[in-house]
Amino acid sequence: MSTTEPNTYSPVFLDHAQHPRNLGAMASFDGHARLTGSCGDTMEFWIRVRGNSVDKINFSTDGCGSSLACGSMATQLVGGNSLEDLADLSAEKIQAALGGLPAAETHCAVLAAQAARAAGEDYFHRQARRRAKPSQTGAHTCGSCSEASCSAAHRRPDESDEDFQQRRLLQERMCRIRHKVVVLSGKGGVGKSTVAVNLAMSLVMAGKRVGLLDVDVHGPSIPTMLGLEGIHPPGDADGLAPIDLGGLKVLSVGFFLRSPDDAVIWRGPMKYSVIRQFLKDVAWGDLDFLIIDSPPGTGDEPLSACQLIGDLDGALIVTTPQQVAAVDVRKSISFCRQLGLTVLGVIENMSGFACPRCGEVTPIFRSGGGKRIAVDMDVPFLGSIPIDPQVAESGDEGRAFIQKYAASPTARIMQDIIRSVLALDTPDEPDLNHEQTVPTEVTPMKIAIPLADGKLAMHFGHCAHFALLDVDASAKSILGRQDVEAPPHQPGLLPPWLAERGVNLVIAGGMGQRALALFAEQGIQVVVGAAAETPEQLAAAYLNGTLQVGGNVCDH
Repeated sequence: MSTTEPNTYSPVFLDHAQHPRNLGAMASFDGHARLTGSCGDTMEFWIRVRGNSVDKINFSTDGCGSSLACGSMATQLVGGNSLEDLADLSAEKIQAALGGLPAAETHCAVLAAQAARAAGEDYFHRQARRRAKPSQTGAHTCGSCSEASCSAAHRRPDESDEDFQQRRLLQERMCRIRHKVVVLSGKGGVGKSTVAVNLAMSLVMAGKRVGLLDVDVHGPSIPTMLGLEGIHPPGDADGLAPIDLGGLKVLSVGFFLRSPDDAVIWRGPMKYSVIRQFLKDVAWGDLDFLIIDSPPGTGDEPLSACQLIGDLDGALIVTTPQQVAAVDVRKSISFCRQLGLTVLGVIENMSGFACPRCGEVTPIFRSGGGKRIAVDMDVPFLGSIPIDPQVAESGDEGRAFIQKYAASPTARIMQDIIRSVLALDTPDEPDLNHEQTVPTEVTPMKIAIPLADGKLAMHFGHCAHFALLDVDASAKSILGRQDVEAPPHQPGLLPPWLAERGVNLVIAGGMGQRALALFAEQGIQVVVGAAAETPEQLAAAYLNGTLQVGGNVCDH
């Protein structure tokens, strides 16, 4: 009997202190989730983790006898086993262990499997937040630090006690974020959110601590583009926590809607209040970058974000090459100048069509509108991104294009454009001229490729050897190769093991989502979907921008 698992159950991650009625389920827990099925049954799971194993698992349900049986069997299948066994738990496994279920009750097995796995996901969320918290010795509270110039150190003459306290709390959050960049567009439909998502993920892949804040109140698209629909941000004593996606912290109004079809009908003051709450009451922690994705135009949302943050590093302005869109770039640039906000540069999106086979870009519309406006208004022009079918495909699948298709020519163009933002986090003054930021010196890299019979092993975690190739990225040449024996199989070991050997890129056939997240935490870029070729062939194709990749053969 086969049972599919539709995404109809939304996990709600909770803390024990908020639900005292559940205290008897488990005195202490590391992960917890409560899901309600399409039939109205509710199921809760608590897990306690020791090392990489589920030391204890409990559950409760208000459902029928089948719900009770499925939940009990889930605890039997998972308890005492590894976290990987929990992640692989399925409705089919539960039904097989029970000897089958009537067709009308298979939803109970689906609910039990999803609820148990959601508790495991909650555990990883909690672990990520714990790792992200700074040491107490390095923290300070705004108003008590030694910076006399701090904007929150003194109350303004026209400010009430409550407003002063609110501003101090907001500034305390923002002081822990080194760089804040807002992504603007004068017109809708130009791919601004696509640029924001891929900018944020590219910074994560570069080893930076990054947050992505979606302040598009009426049309939040970030949850869909990152596969986070139906996820609800957890909360703790430090405030609301953003969703942690492989090292990228994400928050959007879309996380708080009951349905993606719900319309948000708010006036300006309500938008301002919500954006302030997202900045003041959300535990962003210590970040290198906060990327703010704003709605098109120069209205309430971008204005509120810019005024509340105050010390933005600058704005990226996205346009398409057509005249009707490029004209609105002038308005966005004028908006920035009136606020005293630096324009980091203009990005021209959908400039030509990139062939999915050879990568050749063919102009199908007028091009150059963004560059002409940038020159006319004396702001940097960062580059042109072509129309690439894989960009739309990635967004529909809930994956960042620059991560899934990192070796593609379009991803290379994005990476070149993003260097201007990455330069903000260097000790030297940022050079915003795109052509000058392209490295002219030797750019060493180390690529790791799992081996099976001398070629790429399709299942990353099961290989016995790795080929480590030293390459010069700027010269597109392979400098040397070393084959090393893989360490004994142990969940979570390979990312730090390869990081210790200086690896900054992995080319793989398939890799699970948990492993991808662990590599992102180590600052190691991963390309999945490669074919079973020799390491030299794969490395050369990657360096030349011709590496062909397909689907992730191990995407679980």
